[in-house]
Amino acid sequence: MPSRADVVVVGGGPAGATMAALLARDGHDVVLLEKDRHPRFHIGESLLPHNMKIIRRLGLDERLATIGVYKPGADFTADSVPEQRHEIRFDEALDVPEGCGHAWQVRRSEFDRMLFEHAGDCGAQTFVETHVKAIDFDGKAPLLTVQQGDSTHRLAAKFVVDASGRDALLARRFSLQERNREHATAALYGHFRNVPRRAGAASGNISIYWFRHGWIWMIPLSGEIMSVGAVCNPDYLRGRDRDVEDFFFDTLALNPHAAERMQSAERVSPITATGNYSYFTRELMGPNWLLIGDAGMFVDPVFSSGVFFAMYSAEQGAEIVRAELAGERRAARRARRNYRRRVHCGVRELCWFIYRFPAPAMRHLFLNPSNVFQLRQAVISVLAGDLHDNPRVRRRLRLFRFIYMLLSLRYLREALRARRQRLRNADLEFDRAT
Repeated sequence: MPSRADVVVVGGGPAGATMAALLARDGHDVVLLEKDRHPRFHIGESLLPHNMKIIRRLGLDERLATIGVYKPGADFTADSVPEQRHEIRFDEALDVPEGCGHAWQVRRSEFDRMLFEHAGDCGAQTFVETHVKAIDFDGKAPLLTVQQGDSTHRLAAKFVVDASGRDALLARRFSLQERNREHATAALYGHFRNVPRRAGAASGNISIYWFRHGWIWMIPLSGEIMSVGAVCNPDYLRGRDRDVEDFFFDTLALNPHAAERMQSAERVSPITATGNYSYFTRELMGPNWLLIGDAGMFVDPVFSSGVFFAMYSAEQGAEIVRAELAGERRAARRARRNYRRRVHCGVRELCWFIYRFPAPAMRHLFLNPSNVFQLRQAVISVLAGDLHDNPRVRRRLRLFRFIYMLLSLRYLREALRARRQRLRNADLEFDRAT
């Protein structure tokens, strides 16, 4: 363990490893600290097409193809009988950048290890099973207290990047974290064999199923494994009165089409239950420090945005760190403004869809799409990760929101019920946390 570095990145997941690779490649002295050891299990296995631009800039696109399952699109299925299902293909989006007409499904243990090792290949000093116990900002430079096994070290840095995920090291240190009072969920998930994939070219699709308490995902992974999970109302999960595995399959049965697909499933991992609450932070940066990825904010994973936001925030945040280390104050101020705008803008656009995903009007629009004024293509662009700088998409999204509002009048009673449930979920999780 060195005694000093230009940059210390706390957390070796996609956000931290991307940041470390980019800065080390510039020639900066970077230390990357990971509390676990790769490979380690992590949920969030579906990438977005706009991830591919960042992967390509890292030089990892060919390597990713060796560990991932090709993801051409997604399909959405209602809980009604007969089956109502609609498929989208990412290459149908507006203004598809080169190489962004598809994504990949990945085992996060393999994907995260690939990124972590790449950071080391780029010149970062990488450490695993290393815990940051404290960060002191009282001096001229941040001073970290780091523990490896029985040994404790002091590590001085010019800049600290917090990529610690939901541990949210600095957000908790500075009391910046705020529960999202608009939304909260819980989740059950596991890995299975003998779950059939979609036919033909759609075999790598992520499948989303609605049920009355939330939604279900099925993500095909390498080795004929299927990641299956259910995101639901927190009070529904807390009300379970039976074994977690029985409760999981009873939940899947609430959508008959998901249950049918799981008839021959063989579980190959434990069923895990977790709180999937959403949160934000009041500030993403300060003197000599920056929050990226889940360390800054966490939103419902319905549209598979977690890894994309992690890597995108790392790439945007790297501009701040470069300017700060170079002593370019004007460039640093500009980079900080851009970071706030771009990260918040993307999250805000996606959250509008996330909050309304269970609502009857949104189900109707997803299952009965129209491409009038290229609205369907604009929605596909959002689901592909085109969330930041495309005015053609933003203009059409405003029209889509207006149509959603009009359609909600048709489902007014159900829409009000869904909103009350959403706010109740958030209040329950907030009260539980406080």
